[in-house]
Amino acid sequence: MSSKKILAFYLEGCPYCRQARKAVDELGGADIEWVEETQHPEISERYDYYYVPSMFVDGVKVYEAKRGETYEECKANVKRVIDISAR
Repeated sequence: MSSKKILAFYLEGCPYCRQARKAVDELGGADIEWVEETQHPEISERYDYYYVPSMFVDGVKVYEAKRGETYEECKANVKRVIDISAR
């Protein structure tokens, strides 16, 4: 069974983005295409989000971080993204 594509937008130096990457590693990894939004504006401008990290499964936004989000909240959201991609 193949997974659906996960696309994640991030910013270099973003503490929430570091949390998301740590969560992915702790959850056993996933096949995620990470796009640094300032380096690839031609990709990021095609998607509707405000905060990073933002994760899309097959083009549908599943997770967008929020200010003040704890690591536990981030990890739960990343797990949800990975679970949805595996369906």
